[in-house]
Amino acid sequence: MATTIDTPGGFTARRKRGVLGLLAWLCGTVFFLPVAWMVLTSLHSEPDAATNPPSVAAPLTLQGYREFFGASTGVSPWPPLINSFSASVISTLLVLVLSIPAAYALSIKPVRKWTDVMFFFLSTKMLPVVAGLLPVYLIAQNSGMLDNIALLIILYTSMNLPIAVWMMRSFLAEVPVEILEAASIDGAGLPTVLARIVAPVVAPGIAATSLICFIFSWNELLFARVLTGVVSSTAPVFLTSFVTSQGLFLAKVCAAAVCISLPVLIAGFAAQDKLVQGLSLGAVK
Repeated sequence: MATTIDTPGGFTARRKRGVLGLLAWLCGTVFFLPVAWMVLTSLHSEPDAATNPPSVAAPLTLQGYREFFGASTGVSPWPPLINSFSASVISTLLVLVLSIPAAYALSIKPVRKWTDVMFFFLSTKMLPVVAGLLPVYLIAQNSGMLDNIALLIILYTSMNLPIAVWMMRSFLAEVPVEILEAASIDGAGLPTVLARIVAPVVAPGIAATSLICFIFSWNELLFARVLTGVVSSTAPVFLTSFVTSQGLFLAKVCAAAVCISLPVLIAGFAAQDKLVQGLSLGAVK
């Protein structure tokens, strides 16, 4: 019977892989524990959720979720959820429509001083959001667009467009030029090349960019809090309504946070395969 002798180098490599695996599990656990604690707290009653130290083995109840859906107040969360979904999806689609041609021009057929153009896009993200809040509010007030979902769509599109151009430029740089040259020889125009050749090749990158833009739009609170009222209130704004002058109701807040986080989690799981491919394709370079 043949026996295998572990060399010092092989043993060291396996030990390093084991240590790295253990560290990965520890990091994953650290990030998962707050989410698990939030879900557990949402299933407790308000007295049990407010105990110090927290009562882990307290009886479970769905009262927090019933309160989120307006069991006692009659306030429905569906209008804010629909507003957030509409603003996030429409702004993400607009970002893709604008960023893909821009990234194509900066990667496949780069313009002169394209690095300066990329730096300009990046520099727009350096301004603190709160610094532009007052000018945006005054413009919205003078144009009569306060408490209007269209205003949020415009803002979310402009906020996410720079990072989308950066990401899509990195993805499109991986597209073989020979494929595009062959399509041009066959007489394909730019719209055909983008729709039938570029888009399928960089589909993982498009999925990763879409998910990130959707998450940024869904989680945005500052502009939505200041620029909306009753009609166009979004899900994060609705979540803050559970923090009242009467106190902080932990079970209700945790139940609302779980429900509002579900669309992002569902989108992440749905695009999981393409998201991993997209991040490994070049978005993190």
